[in-house]
Amino acid sequence: MISDSSAHIAVVIPAFRVEKYIASVVSSVPAFNQTIVAVDDGSPDSTGPMLDQLALEDQRLVMLHHGQNQGVGGATKSGYQEALRLGADVVVKLDGDGQMDADRIEALVAPLLSGRAEYAKGNRFRDRNFLRAMPLARRIGNLGLSFLIKMASGYWNVFDPSNGFTAISANTLRQLDFDRLEQGYLFETSMLVELYKLGARVEQVPM
Repeated sequence: MISDSSAHIAVVIPAFRVEKYIASVVSSVPAFNQTIVAVDDGSPDSTGPMLDQLALEDQRLVMLHHGQNQGVGGATKSGYQEALRLGADVVVKLDGDGQMDADRIEALVAPLLSGRAEYAKGNRFRDRNFLRAMPLARRIGNLGLSFLIKMASGYWNVFDPSNGFTAISANTLRQLDFDRLEQGYLFETSMLVELYKLGARVEQVPM
């Protein structure tokens, strides 16, 4: 059980224009996660003020504000660095738009806590209902994109490489060159490329 673990688990939430969802996302983070680092990535809506208010109500929540939008990669990197500064052992990335199920964090971090992997990544393609609901053209496009990402990163066994629901060990995170990680939506791909160079073990977790 995660509740029996002494590991400091931090959740990083990159947030941009998510005022409709951010309160429910923060409240959905299970209690065993000791730290939540939310990064307001220069949102023009009320995402930032809402997070500031939420931080008054949830002592786990640490707020970072970007004066200008830096992209999901830039926001995540800021969150990662803050989580490391706060002494996290494992860092989870959870998007602020409510499309990821925070109840799956326990399954996501399990491979890291058991020592089986240094990086865990959600895999939506094990969910038959998810595949049935996806239009055929998008399914084909995702398969093509996945192949290209696998070829670029070297992780041929990762079936959902663009999935942003991830967990990484702090020891591995400290070894990454953050300057080589993409600022925008290629962030997840660049993570796999850099992790492959380190020889990091990656495990997929059905979502």
